[in-house]
Amino acid sequence: MALSDNCKDPTTFWNRSATQCDPCEKIAGYEVEPNCGRDDKGGFHFDSHKKCKPNTFNDGSQDYCQQCSTCSPDTSVLKTCTSISDTICQEIRNESTALPKSTTTHAATSFSIATMENKEETYITTVSPSSQHAALWTIPIIIVLLLFAGLFALMMKKRRGVCKKAFYRRASYKNEGFSPIQAETSCEVLDDMLNADILSAPLHKVLDDLDVLEELVILLDPDTQGIKSTKHLASHCSFTSTWITYTYSMKDTKSPLKAVLEGVTSKQPDWTVGNLAKLLRQMNRNDAISVLAKLRPEPVPKTSQE
Repeated sequence: MALSDNCKDPTTFWNRSATQCDPCEKIAGYEVEPNCGRDDKGGFHFDSHKKCKPNTFNDGSQDYCQQCSTCSPDTSVLKTCTSISDTICQEIRNESTALPKSTTTHAATSFSIATMENKEETYITTVSPSSQHAALWTIPIIIVLLLFAGLFALMMKKRRGVCKKAFYRRASYKNEGFSPIQAETSCEVLDDMLNADILSAPLHKVLDDLDVLEELVILLDPDTQGIKSTKHLASHCSFTSTWITYTYSMKDTKSPLKAVLEGVTSKQPDWTVGNLAKLLRQMNRNDAISVLAKLRPEPVPKTSQE
């Protein structure tokens, strides 16, 4: 169901500040909801994206999830279809033709008959013993080479698997627009970057630490092309586009990031630094998460000794 009267293409939404239809963000493993879940007034009715259904995928290049491919009878499945990649097939190798054919001569001699022009004489030729020995030696050499090739391929496959896992952990992010925090994609990374005391600290601790707040302002307030900024953070926190535009218009007198943090602590007093870190992780702003690591945990109260 389309939500925008101005944008007829359901893969776009109405940008009120630019007065134009902008395309929805393409995300691997997800497909675009109509008009990114937004109406023409900047309101959000549902998440801007939804997960791909079973047996469909989106590698991040399409607006919608595509049907997974099936392998033909003469191929086998090398890698099954996932939500972010299609099925990969490989040709079925015939074991009888996979190995090089090597023929050994069991007879000491072989005969070839050649008819000479205008003669009925035949000539007998013999195979030398050295040729027989060379043919016999090729078999173990080929076996050894195949074993080395198989070992090398196995090592490269394991190495690619480790690199691929690391890549998908770093590249995971969420689209622009307010949506529930998905801890499953970020908790493991956050635990590596921030300790438990900082993650559980109340959000107002960021406002209280002026040094940390100043570094975050320098990193997040600039509106740089291709980099998620305070605007995206405010959108994740359910602030309207009108409010965001007004806040940035007052940037000379007050930091937009500080205004967002003050608004969140007012509306969501139970929010912690961990909630903010998860949003920054979804924005792919690990540099800002590293600044949060500079927060000083609350001192443990000393117990009175008798």
